[in-house]
Amino acid sequence: MGNKKIVVFTGTSIHPDDARKILDADYRPPVGRGDIIEALKDKPDLIGIIDGVFHQRPAVSHKEILKALKEGVTVVGGGSMGALRASELEDFGMIGIGKVYENYRDGIIEADDDVAVVFNPETFEQFSEALISMLYNFKAAVREGIICEDSLENLLKTAKSIYYPKRTYKKVLHDANIDETEKKALQKFLDENAEDVKREDALKVLEYLKTKQ
Repeated sequence: MGNKKIVVFTGTSIHPDDARKILDADYRPPVGRGDIIEALKDKPDLIGIIDGVFHQRPAVSHKEILKALKEGVTVVGGGSMGALRASELEDFGMIGIGKVYENYRDGIIEADDDVAVVFNPETFEQFSEALISMLYNFKAAVREGIICEDSLENLLKTAKSIYYPKRTYKKVLHDANIDETEKKALQKFLDENAEDVKREDALKVLEYLKTKQ
């Protein structure tokens, strides 16, 4: 136990500095095309895919993940790009963890930009909000009686219509056609209770990998 080589691709869902406090691993920036092939040169036992690039350069391919699985590497995904690829490749042995993965698997979300955000590549500071996080928090606001179902539909439609780099809570609330009283109540709810579902899933991926050390 504890001597297995683990490579983890993360950045925006959880910062590598925070991740290291949970799991000792080889942390690499959000995964892109060719990065899994590069990682395989170091003979890892486990690969954790949390974050990935979408539009900055080509996304990680199914083919390279399949190659890792074929070579006997355990590949675990969750949080963001990892959740998407795990939902697509679970029949081939990739392991999916968390709510975002379940939402992709069950068809609740489908597009890759439902988890995409814009970030500073050096600090991983996030400049936009993932649609999946908005969906999760807006639904929580409905359960709490902060907004009605019609407003939820309008908010989600508005959020989806905004190109992902510009997708923020501030812009969605500004553009949405819902009652001003609801907007204020929702803003207060988000300020006090908004959960980062991608981060929560990233933590679950790390905890899972820790059990496999």
